[in-house]
Amino acid sequence: MKLLIDRIIKDGKVLPGDILKVDGFINHQMDVQLIDEIGKEFHRLYGNCEVTKVLTIEASGIGIACFVAKYFQVPLLFAKKSKSKNISDNVYSSQVASFTHGSVNTVVVSKEYLSPEDKVLIIDDFLARGEALNGLIDIVNQAGATVVGTGTVIEKGYQGGGDALRAKGIRVESLAIIDSMSDDGSITFRN
Repeated sequence: MKLLIDRIIKDGKVLPGDILKVDGFINHQMDVQLIDEIGKEFHRLYGNCEVTKVLTIEASGIGIACFVAKYFQVPLLFAKKSKSKNISDNVYSSQVASFTHGSVNTVVVSKEYLSPEDKVLIIDDFLARGEALNGLIDIVNQAGATVVGTGTVIEKGYQGGGDALRAKGIRVESLAIIDSMSDDGSITFRN
């Protein structure tokens, strides 16, 4: 998606530790016009898949997934990283390692909101090693629902998560795939 790649080149920052900082327009402060275009693009890619739910993981994926769900006119469901008092014990859960935070979370989704009849599109901001997407796929599988595919805004192609998911037969659509980043700030995108 040229609009997104241009914005990453203009405002993204490569930080030490293999971090791409896009928090000025994607996952802290959000450019809602850009996020709206991202929602439209995922709808274009998956519009014929009879999506009944959009699923993401808190927190950075929520804003993006809201715009995606808007275009599909379906509910957005997000996996919580901790079980709060207002969620019963009747949940699907999965372990998810976070590359950015260097931690492991048990993410949960209430069984009340995910059923075998659902056709689920999983959305996230980043795809690196695929941990978050694998955890969400596990939750969808526990529910007996169908994963129609995954959509990520930015994929770090060189970290292999997207390729591993594709090798398992999961449809993965990433709007910008990075082949390499270097400490001098340069980014190479896959065509």
